[in-house]
Amino acid sequence: MKILLLTRYGQQGASSRMRFFQYLPWFESVGIECVVSPLFDNAMLLQKYQHGNYGFLALLSAYWYRIHVLIGGHQFDLIWIEKEALPWLPAWFERALLRGRPYVLDFDDAIFHNYDKHRSAWVRRVYGRRIDRLMASACLVEAGNRYLADRASVAGARWIEVIPTVVDLVRYVSKQTYSVALKPHIVWIGSPSSVQYLLALAEPLGVLAKRKPFILRVIGGGTITMPGVDVESIAWSAETEASTIAECDVGIMPLRDTPWEQGKCAYKLIQYMACGLPVVASPIGANQNVVIEGETGLFANSPQEWVDALERLLDDSGMRQRLGQAGRGRVEAEYSLQHIAPRLITLFKEAVR
Repeated sequence: MKILLLTRYGQQGASSRMRFFQYLPWFESVGIECVVSPLFDNAMLLQKYQHGNYGFLALLSAYWYRIHVLIGGHQFDLIWIEKEALPWLPAWFERALLRGRPYVLDFDDAIFHNYDKHRSAWVRRVYGRRIDRLMASACLVEAGNRYLADRASVAGARWIEVIPTVVDLVRYVSKQTYSVALKPHIVWIGSPSSVQYLLALAEPLGVLAKRKPFILRVIGGGTITMPGVDVESIAWSAETEASTIAECDVGIMPLRDTPWEQGKCAYKLIQYMACGLPVVASPIGANQNVVIEGETGLFANSPQEWVDALERLLDDSGMRQRLGQAGRGRVEAEYSLQHIAPRLITLFKEAVR
């Protein structure tokens, strides 16, 4: 079998790395040949983070090359697409380029809301069902959570599978000690585009800092400050992300309650739990499926609930250990590469029959 992977980004893009690239060794080990073609390479992603845009000429070149790749897609048994092949172009054009070739769509975000909830009435009218049309034509839709799967069902997708975003257990080793010698660490991992969710916790974290000494470790969010909070900003690295999480004591994942956040796949929580950390999360979207309240973590809605939940965990090393170890067990059973990769291989073999 020969598969063309049309990813959104190169390896530096978290969604592409975790939903596509980490499966390559597993696919190749069973004789599946994979060719990867990102829409936006690592240099373009860096440009976006630094300047807020990809650059017009680079964008034009990226789309031209993607169209060229799609035209030559007949040589592959299956095309595996991250979200959409040609964002913001008409669905009929993308479907025409894919016609006659079985393709799988993978979603780990509610990108359909980029169109159907756009502030422009013209965009909503013309593009509101763009993703639905692509879903309906796919031979398989992979949804990162139930919210995304439900949308695929409404769109008329023929075959839908919920595939969570997972971690490699070889890379993520659980912490062994839950005692704290100095200040405990509360950790958040993300990107400059998602650090807004963490900044929304400035008030409760400031209140907590007046009661309990702790360090807020921010991985990948850039350099941030919070009044009264001891913040430690660390650059993200694929080589060190697991170890820098495992050094901490509690993982957090705040979210807002909007349709967009309903499509989030709780990957941060899975990372924390894989390292044996207890978690505190907003009870939004997939967070509610990944976390078992009181068993692997705690939920918090209001600022006071965030203060109370974090204070409970900082005060109780036994609770941190109990929840953290249960979380690790849950990841091993349901959210690991070792568990999901064989299933994905089976699905793709069925898709080309």
